[in-house]
Amino acid sequence: MVNILVVDDDKNTRKLIEAVLRNEHYNVFTAENGEEALELTDREHIDLVVLDIMMPKMDGYEFTKLLRESNNQLPILMASAKQLPADKHMAFMVGTDDYITKPIDQTEMLLRIKALLRRAKIVSEHKITIGEVVIDYDSMTVSKGDSVQELPQKEFQLLYKLLSYPNKIFTRIQLMDEIWGADCETGWETVTVHIGRLRKRFENWPEFEITSVRGLGYKAVRKV
Repeated sequence: MVNILVVDDDKNTRKLIEAVLRNEHYNVFTAENGEEALELTDREHIDLVVLDIMMPKMDGYEFTKLLRESNNQLPILMASAKQLPADKHMAFMVGTDDYITKPIDQTEMLLRIKALLRRAKIVSEHKITIGEVVIDYDSMTVSKGDSVQELPQKEFQLLYKLLSYPNKIFTRIQLMDEIWGADCETGWETVTVHIGRLRKRFENWPEFEITSVRGLGYKAVRKV
């Protein structure tokens, strides 16, 4: 079972988030501030933290900073009434993974939690699983049953990046910078060529597809 730690100094908020998460069959721990939360992470296996910012003793910024300084990559979703860009910028600078504003939209919170857990699993296992398809980063292969395809490095990295963030739109420039590097002298047309090769390679695989978003770039769509 997935263990989620809810950290908030407001009792009603803690109870509400805990009830929503338990209804989705998550196991929930709670803490009133960052100090309590740090002690809990030492004692219990925690898979994700839902974290307020403004709390006594130790706020959300300090908790996140200390966690990251100890090289703990536990997924963190900050949930705060602070809505200014500067507050969000600070949250991401200290190491949070995502940010949601209060009053919390329960459906949005659950969707963000599922996305963070999925990415954390991808990072720890170096694998993406979509139905019967397994995309294995260590071997740079895409397999389904007895069919195994070993992809060229750039093709694989491109596919892995897109499928790690399903439905997220990436521009050609973004993909060029991340896969080939900002100093690469090759033009962004290279991305288009590699996308074409991936589409051809997996055109008969119904589990996923790479779609073009007119005027923007590309995104991967999971079908199962």
